[in-house]
Amino acid sequence: MVHIRELDPSGSPLAYYGYELRRAREAAGLTQGQLGSIVFCTGSLIGQIETASKVPQRELSERLDAALGTGGLFSRLVGLVLRSQLPSWFQPYAEMEARAAYISTFQAQLIYGLLQTEAYARAVLGTRDNGDLDSKVAARLERQRILDAEHPPVTWVVLSEAVLHQQVGGREVMREQLGHLLDLQRRRWLDIQVLPFDAGAHAGLMGSFNLLRFEKDPDIVYTEDFVQGHMTANPEAFKEGSVRYDHLQAAALSLDDSAALVARVMEERYGSNPKPVGHNMA
Repeated sequence: MVHIRELDPSGSPLAYYGYELRRAREAAGLTQGQLGSIVFCTGSLIGQIETASKVPQRELSERLDAALGTGGLFSRLVGLVLRSQLPSWFQPYAEMEARAAYISTFQAQLIYGLLQTEAYARAVLGTRDNGDLDSKVAARLERQRILDAEHPPVTWVVLSEAVLHQQVGGREVMREQLGHLLDLQRRRWLDIQVLPFDAGAHAGLMGSFNLLRFEKDPDIVYTEDFVQGHMTANPEAFKEGSVRYDHLQAAALSLDDSAALVARVMEERYGSNPKPVGHNMA
């Protein structure tokens, strides 16, 4: 384990967080064990964070701010730390996603990351590599904070019906996830449509894609393959993506019928009987 005094606070967001935590703890005259007792964790965990060998979570960061009187420092830093845990090829997209005024996404296989529950995200991210899975899940959940911002992006999601039937993480996980989709239908700036199986051949057969629009920056199209993501601001590519998305929206079920289908799959496939959520037009 690298000694804390050897940490370069400019080396990474995680190193800077650890450096500042040790400085604030020592200024408060607390040992690692004493601080851990105050914020309901072990002194060992405090030590691991201070040596940049453990990624802090948001809830703990908020408790650290309260305990050390740091004015929200660690609550601000943890966002940078968690974003740094995303795959390097994905980080540019996450930064653009957080700045977008409008997000349109078609998902052929999975629930969109911004809409995933913690359990669903854990099942998805743990399919190939369980290494530091907690940090990966925390980073994905951190992305979702943009939906709770004072001015959230207008977000339109089209899901293939296959996404509802693909059992990710087991029945309990899927039941919770589909219930979460129904709850999200209550949000003013978020709409979810389902593209039913009987739509036949459609404009999304080539795979999932996202469109991001901005108030000032050029609009972009984002796609992924099994290795990495691809982002372009090419106007012709964005025009093609926009036309495809318009066709997908037209072929998808209405908002209310989509919610009813989610509820039906939730009941029939995963053993629950929710009440479909009527779309809030306010």
